[in-house]
Amino acid sequence: MLNGKKILVGVTGSIAAYKSILLVRQLIKEGAEVKVIMTPSTKDFVAPLTLGTLSKNPVSIDLFDEDTWANHVMLGRWADVMLIAPLSCNTLAKMAHGLCDNLLLATYLSATCPVVVAPAMDEDMWHHAATQSNLKKLTERGNVVIPVEKGELASGLEGDGRMAEPEHIIEHLKNNFFFQKDLTGKSALVTAGPTYESIDPVRFVGNHASGKMGVAIATELARRGARVDLVIGPSDVEVEDGVKVERVQSAAEMYDACVKRFSSVDIAVMAAAVADYTPAQVSQEKIKKSADTLTLELVKTKDILKTLGQQKSNGQVLVGFALEKQNEKQYALDKLRNKNADMIVLNSLNDSGAGFGFDTNKITIFERDGKQLDYEQKPKQQVAKDIVDRIVNMLYV
Repeated sequence: MLNGKKILVGVTGSIAAYKSILLVRQLIKEGAEVKVIMTPSTKDFVAPLTLGTLSKNPVSIDLFDEDTWANHVMLGRWADVMLIAPLSCNTLAKMAHGLCDNLLLATYLSATCPVVVAPAMDEDMWHHAATQSNLKKLTERGNVVIPVEKGELASGLEGDGRMAEPEHIIEHLKNNFFFQKDLTGKSALVTAGPTYESIDPVRFVGNHASGKMGVAIATELARRGARVDLVIGPSDVEVEDGVKVERVQSAAEMYDACVKRFSSVDIAVMAAAVADYTPAQVSQEKIKKSADTLTLELVKTKDILKTLGQQKSNGQVLVGFALEKQNEKQYALDKLRNKNADMIVLNSLNDSGAGFGFDTNKITIFERDGKQLDYEQKPKQQVAKDIVDRIVNMLYV
């Protein structure tokens, strides 16, 4: 997505300047063309040679260097985006008040491209009224501020003020400046959350699924241009605008909603944790606690993924999920084949920080052509992007 994009990186005098090394390296790996400007004080924190080697371009520091003049006007016109990371409290104040005492500020004031800043400072400085006023001035002038993150600070304190991690900054650039609507004109069906199978008017059989993964996938599909229908079981996860939502309770209701829509969509992602069994009889009255034991007769629910696999036509992409604890790969491959899916996303109950209820996930993707793709643990929004990337690959490659 960043291939061929021109990113002008400004680095200011902050202890967080070490992150600029990782940031520049990752931008280059993503295919971007990078030039770096440093303020003079930044040399106390990171070597120009390091950033110049990684960016494959000389680092600019001074407006005047012996008999040469750094053309700040052309630097500001060269870039698709100017990114200042880290942005120190001092440089923030100068930008807010239009000061121009170094090459970075001269370039900022003459830049015709969008300007994005990633502040870094101690918590008390971050919350100071003057800092917040300066940030407001920047945003009012059209600059984009990437929020600071909470964590350990250079002072040894814990709190707000950490510069956003390089991968979060790059994700922000992609999403806000170089985002490709590669699913425009496509339609998608996504399921999310658990199902609740009623025992009586107040009790049910259910599971611990939160719906976070399915909602993240629906959101990513919509952001990339698809028309998305989300069928979601009982869940309090907020769904962004742009996704059409139908809320259901039971496996039967989810089955009916999916079968009704499937023939008209290009993509179907069955991320919900649908109950495998449902009570054979549902009491119309609350069951009283009387006997020492209570026996429930359960019957199989209709298999949504298998039904859609039987109905799937050429050109449709069908994705299923598998949550396993043993023989994980074999069960996932069996599911891929038996349900006639195009892709199975495997979650392992053996991985900490993955599965139900977590904000992160760790997945392995198995595709119909035999390809296996293993991913590290990531926030579910980034996992959703990985899954949708593979869906796009299936649609167009």
